[in-house]
Formats: sequence, C-alpha cells, structure tokens
Amino acid sequence: MGTVFSFDVRGGQPAAVHAALEDAIAGLRRVDEVFSTYRDDSQISRLARGELTVGECDPEVAEVLELAAEAERVSDGWFSTRYRGRLDPTGIVKGWATERAARRLAEAGAVGVSLNGGGDVQVLGTPGAGRPWRVGVSDPLRPGGLAAVVSAAGADELAVATSGTAERGDHIVDPRTGRSAVTDLVAVTVVAPRLTWADCWATAAFAMGSREGLAWLETLPDVEALLITAGDEVRCTGGLASRLG
Repeated sequence: MGTVFSFDVRGGQPAAVHAALEDAIAGLRRVDEVFSTYRDDSQISRLARGELTVGECDPEVAEVLELAAEAERVSDGWFSTRYRGRLDPTGIVKGWATERAARRLAEAGAVGVSLNGGGDVQVLGTPGAGRPWRVGVSDPLRPGGLAAVVSAAGADELAVATSGTAERGDHIVDPRTGRSAVTDLVAVTVVAPRLTWADCWATAAFAMGSREGLAWLETLPDVEALLITAGDEVRCTGGLASRLG
C-alpha cells in the first residue's frame, strides 16, 4: 500500500501469536494485490474497467464497497469511492486492513496489540497491567513535534487516524468538484473505537473544512477529533479532553 506498517504485540501464547502475525502480514500483502489502484492486474483495477463483476472478486471487495457506501451515506457524500470518475476505495482500504490485521492478533490470544499503518493506529487491549496504550499525534506545522497524545485508558479498543497535507500534500479530493480539497485545514485527527471509520471520518471532515467538519464530527457517536488550521488554530470536539494524556 505504499506505506510502512509496524506491530507492537504483547502477551499470548508465543507460537499462536507468531502464526497470527505471519497471517496478518500475508493478509496485508493480499489486500495490496487486490485493492491497489496502481496495479493494472489488481481486482479493483479490473473491476473499475468492467473486466470483473463484484461477485467475481474476492469476498473482501464486496465487504469494503459496502462499508464505503455506508461511509458515503453517513458523511452525506463527503467521503467517496470515486476519483476522477473512476472507482477508487483507497480512502477506506488502509484503515480497514489495519484494523482487520490487529483483530487477527487479538483473536489469537495477544493481550495487547498496537498496529500502526502509515501513521494511523489501531490499539486493542493493553500493553501491560494498569498501563494504557498512548498514541502521539504529529504536529503538522512543527515537524518532529506532537500536537497531542491520545490515551486509550478505559477502552478495550481505540483508533487514531489523521488526514492532512503535511505528509502527502494535496491528496484529499473534494467529491463535489473532483479536484483537491481546498480548505482552511492542514490536519484532522479522529479518535474512535474502529480504525475503519476513524480513517473515513478524518478524510471526510478534512474535505468539509474546519467549521462544517467540526460540527459534523460532533454528531457522530463515540467519536472525538482534533482539527488544526493553516493559521495554527486548534479546534476539537467537546469530549476530546477525556482522551488526552
């Protein structure tokens, strides 16, 4: 998927966890083979060209497209699987794949899992007795610095996803125009139980801009967010403070 994945796995029976780790890595590689829009032979590329039907693809393709349709509905179209008129579910695939890989490890008996997929993180369980997972949020305006630290204290599962221009430039598309989203934001970080949705909501909110994006995020259950504007203004949802530490 053109990015780096890192695993932090705690506890469990070593042989079972090691086998699950190998399976999770193989699963991520398979996701790249199936969903990459840069590979002409991927199922998603062939589906976009009309060479395959959804029913002829791996079952995961239908699963991802159904989740993406739900994200589009919840965001009133601000999240989209279309890019320049072509099918492109990239905006949901990485978060979904990262979350799925993390859950495979937890199901194998790992007591704590932290999986970072290109800067977006899914944590499950705990790293140790009485210790929560903590996730640093990069400051988009101060390279090497942190804008916040999110704590998973009291949560069995938590995800942190950021969309913005600091790492990849103007890559987020405004679905209304089909062109790069031009807003007052440089980054949106969303905190939610599942990375599949956190990743989608961060992308959609960025495309909306700070005012509309923050108002929309406030309506979503179990979701908190941190928004940073190009003018170095920080805006956040009402309950974010309870997740910082």
